[in-house]
Amino acid sequence: MSEPIISDVVTEVHGRLGCITLNRPKALNALSLAMVRTLSQALRHWQDDPEILAVVVRGQGKEGPFGSFCAGGDIRFFHQAALNADPALGDFFTEEYALNHLIHTYSKPYIAFMDGIVMGGGMGISQGASLRVVTERTKMAMPETNIGLFPDVGGGYFLSRCPGSVGEYLGLTGHMMGAAQAMAAHLADGFIESGRLANIWQTLISTPFETGQAVEHWVHSQFGRLEVPSFPARAQIDAVFSKSTVTDIIQTLEALSDEWSQETAKALRHRSPLMLHVVLKQIRKARQMSLADDLRMERDMVHHCFHLRPTLASETVEGIRALAVDKDHTPKWQPVRLEEVDLAEVDAFFVSPWPVDAHPLVSLT
Repeated sequence: MSEPIISDVVTEVHGRLGCITLNRPKALNALSLAMVRTLSQALRHWQDDPEILAVVVRGQGKEGPFGSFCAGGDIRFFHQAALNADPALGDFFTEEYALNHLIHTYSKPYIAFMDGIVMGGGMGISQGASLRVVTERTKMAMPETNIGLFPDVGGGYFLSRCPGSVGEYLGLTGHMMGAAQAMAAHLADGFIESGRLANIWQTLISTPFETGQAVEHWVHSQFGRLEVPSFPARAQIDAVFSKSTVTDIIQTLEALSDEWSQETAKALRHRSPLMLHVVLKQIRKARQMSLADDLRMERDMVHHCFHLRPTLASETVEGIRALAVDKDHTPKWQPVRLEEVDLAEVDAFFVSPWPVDAHPLVSLT
């Protein structure tokens, strides 16, 4: 007997609800190009279907539904595709960013249950949701500087709209947040205990809602109480991460003796020096941009991540090698120190390799 084919994305219609389950639990639901295409196709179809009132999305955990939302893009694929000059690498980012834009501009309620790990590409398919639900198991981050990348999938747009300088802090350090911090950073809308999610999902798919707004209102009514203090170390973050350059930021931190400053400086010294400079510029440029313009900028940037230098000299290829391929966790960054970065190379990330009318994301508005 042949094994049944199990899809990495399960799309179902229950009543008048479009339901998405990311179903690649062994890979923490990391997104492949095929998954991006399945998501895009389903969302476009449902957007045009008057019978569908709203969309809900969750991740399949190793123990069952929920427990893990999405750990990001499939970075092993990125590494192999870069080494093989596989054009599917460019297709992945073009189609993923178009999907991110579709979610942010979706004409119907799109509700993301961000239970468990929510990083990188997982943020890309949840930050545009009309309701972003977190739980006590949520682990949220944009940790791309750890692999020589930058917070993409619209990260420039949504991080730059965090309060104060929290976005710069999150983008540069890759700091991991729980539910309360995510809400304090304006990256989540409400809290539901994970133990209630299965019943809530069942109620959603079995209730004859009459409007999308009714679906959204009902989920909102299920939010539990969660004390949301201001973002931890907010005053220090605003004072330090508002500095004009990354070098100023890290030197300020290293001159301070408190534990938070020292630990934060240490974390930054482990990130790609080049990409720290790139990320600070990205977030600050994106603060004045529309989502579409930010995604176009990020598409330019990710092209340069893999093509600005010869492949093996790419910070991104090296960062993924160290973290996910060889797993030696000792990336050989070039240059080694923040203070040695050539700012002309930083500026080159923001020069588009395409004419305006031939940009891969020219159609985004």
